[in-house]
Amino acid sequence: MSNPRGAGIASFVGTSIEWYDFYIYGTAAALVFGRLFFPEASPTAGVMASFATFWVGFLARPLGGVIFGHLGDRIGRKGTLVATLLLMGGATTLVGVLPTYASIGIMAPILLAALRFVQGIAVGGEWGGAVLIAAEHAGPKRIFYAAFAQQGSPAGSILATGVFAVVSLMPEDAFLSYGWRIPFLMSAVLVIVGLVIRLRVEESPEFVRMREQREVVKLPVAEVFRTSWPLVLLGIGASGVGIASAYFTNTFILSWATTDLGITKSTMLNVLLIVSVTQFVTQPIGAVLGQRMGAARYMLIAFSALIVCTPITFVMVGTGSPVWATVGLALSVVFSGSSYAALAGFLAEAFPARVRYTGISLAYQLCGALIGGTTPMIAQALLSSTGTIWAVVGQYLVVILLTMACVVALSRRSATRPTPVEV
Repeated sequence: MSNPRGAGIASFVGTSIEWYDFYIYGTAAALVFGRLFFPEASPTAGVMASFATFWVGFLARPLGGVIFGHLGDRIGRKGTLVATLLLMGGATTLVGVLPTYASIGIMAPILLAALRFVQGIAVGGEWGGAVLIAAEHAGPKRIFYAAFAQQGSPAGSILATGVFAVVSLMPEDAFLSYGWRIPFLMSAVLVIVGLVIRLRVEESPEFVRMREQREVVKLPVAEVFRTSWPLVLLGIGASGVGIASAYFTNTFILSWATTDLGITKSTMLNVLLIVSVTQFVTQPIGAVLGQRMGAARYMLIAFSALIVCTPITFVMVGTGSPVWATVGLALSVVFSGSSYAALAGFLAEAFPARVRYTGISLAYQLCGALIGGTTPMIAQALLSSTGTIWAVVGQYLVVILLTMACVVALSRRSATRPTPVEV
């Protein structure tokens, strides 16, 4: 697969599997981990502790970005992506066979957090490479084809939510005993599929050119901090909505709806499944419009619409009606998802090719650790301490405004950079 479309498809399939693995943990954290791994805590404290292990994966993602960014900028994009897929699949499958607190006591949550850490390292290296293997095959259409990697996020969410929706139909005892393990064990099969496809992709032509001309950097992370650290900082902020929105929806709102609003877990999973399908169908709008009008311009338009939609979304979910919750979340995800589609190409254009893997990985994964992973914990803490969902609405609006400011600043800095991006 040396053509842009083939590279894009391979990128999409691989990231779909990686995000499936990552998202099933978030779903399980909201629904079951509190009871199985933190049974001595109160229900609220158990959910908070479960969300804390969820955050561990985000803390590991920058480390994964550094490790695999170094490998991707030194030895190539393709081999690095094969390694991240195997690492993620192995960790996810092991979660599926992990003993609970009732069996091994305190070691259960410790091992759970350790496997989540490995998941975080894997996805920390995956995203940047998947974006680049598609974008660097695409030439001037990099905004459009980079979005193929982004399409893996809703696809993984659809698969994860759909599988959990099925197993949640089991009797409660069976679900808590072994049903929740099935989505994790499925990862072993999916990884084999992804590996076959990923091995057929040719190396990025941009990296091949750099290797032939001996432009490969010996220590990419040092070069990033020497020459491009302002781009990393702005990239962290510019990724805010793209990362945080999924965890407002798939993790915090799932927990809020099933604990405080009285919506059953199977019903809410079906709601999120419909929302994920909506994102999958509408997200390519951002790829098309971002390619035509410029990624930054389109993202700012989408964020402006999201500011208006966010309060409406939370009010609709707060009614406790599955129908209104579906409408509200679908409305929001149209704009957050389409802006996410344009984000990959936007970040790839901001960094020079010699440190691009490391640069975009650090920006995106540090955002995951600082903003994405803390989203459900902060939202739950705000709801618990204030007793009102409007505090959470305020949290989301702050993230949107921060993201808009950083997109503007990064766009201006990229436009005035003296040396153009090598693509």
